[in-house]
Parts: sequence; C-alpha cells; structure tokens
Amino acid sequence: MNIVHFDVAGPDHDALHRFYAGVLEWKVEPQGPGYALVRTPGSGPDGALVETEDASLTLGVAVDDLEAAVARVADHGGEVLMPPTDNGWVHKAIVVDPAGNRISLIARG
Repeated sequence: MNIVHFDVAGPDHDALHRFYAGVLEWKVEPQGPGYALVRTPGSGPDGALVETEDASLTLGVAVDDLEAAVARVADHGGEVLMPPTDNGWVHKAIVVDPAGNRISLIARG
C-alpha cells in the first residue's frame, strides 16, 4: 500500500500556505475557502492544506479493496470515523489507528 496523498490541517490557512510554499517550495493551488491542493516537487505524493480548528496531519493510503480494509480496522484496534464515501474526486474512508492518528484509506484506481 502506497502513501498517495496527505492533508495538513490547521486553524490559520494563510500561514500554512506561506509556510509550505516558502519553506518546502510546494506549489499551493487554492480551490476555495479553507482548502488548497499542494504539488510537491519530484515524484513525492501531492496533498492538500485544509483549514480546521485543530492541527493535524492525515496520510492518504491507496488500498485495493476499500471495504475489506475498513472491515479490518476495528479488529486491529482502530476506529472508523467516516465509512467508505464517494466525495466526487475519490472513494475513501477515514480511520484512526490505536494511537488516534488519522489515515484516509483511498480506493485504488
């Protein structure tokens, strides 16, 4: 399973834009209020900057069978925060690991 996307979230969207564009030279492409796509140099995964009340980092991992991966979450100490959902761009689910770290499981293909 490959990391194919990430979301960096926090309460000051403009500060996130300046930081990641200035420090890491990521190309920031605003998509609307509180959301911007980011393009990383080279072959690294691209991601998004998201305006939220709390800071967080969510990894997006591509899986071959989204429903099967979600079905295994609770058995391995995790929790499903968002069941498989088609958001218009991708079919994904959001889960947390036993420590509370968020992972976006994204249907491959």
